[in-house]
Amino acid sequence: MSMTNTTPTNNTPDLKTLYTQFESLLEEYLGKKAPALPTSAKEAIVKYSPYITLLVLLFALPAILAALGLSALFTPFAYMGGLRYGMSFSITTIILLVSLVLEGMAIPGLFARKASAWKLVYYATLVNGLYSLFSFNLGGFIIGTGIGLYVLIQIKSYYKN
Repeated sequence: MSMTNTTPTNNTPDLKTLYTQFESLLEEYLGKKAPALPTSAKEAIVKYSPYITLLVLLFALPAILAALGLSALFTPFAYMGGLRYGMSFSITTIILLVSLVLEGMAIPGLFARKASAWKLVYYATLVNGLYSLFSFNLGGFIIGTGIGLYVLIQIKSYYKN
């Protein structure tokens, strides 16, 4: 009698497969089927976006540090309002920090037009979309994330390894 492996196979796709499928879907609909941005607009976005991102982060730094300080101060009080409010406050803070760190890490690569920097901005956009969904900001999710992903997909070809 031969023994066969009777452990069930896991047919659910892994996270990397889902990510690849999602990016392919975005490239199909936002890159090929959607109206293309004019080449001059794409070049301007690629040329000036690192400077704009850097300026926004520099000007926002005092507000970010203040928000982190206030966040540390108010987090216990948020939990006093109930676990739901405390968790919401904490998760929102973490999501926004992750997004800012990703964008900050991308700046040097954006100047060099590296694909890895484009991916960091792409991840930051997805994280911001997650934040919009988490905070039930459907308008921000549909408009902000949609426009952000559209622009990113349109300029993707300008970034090389």
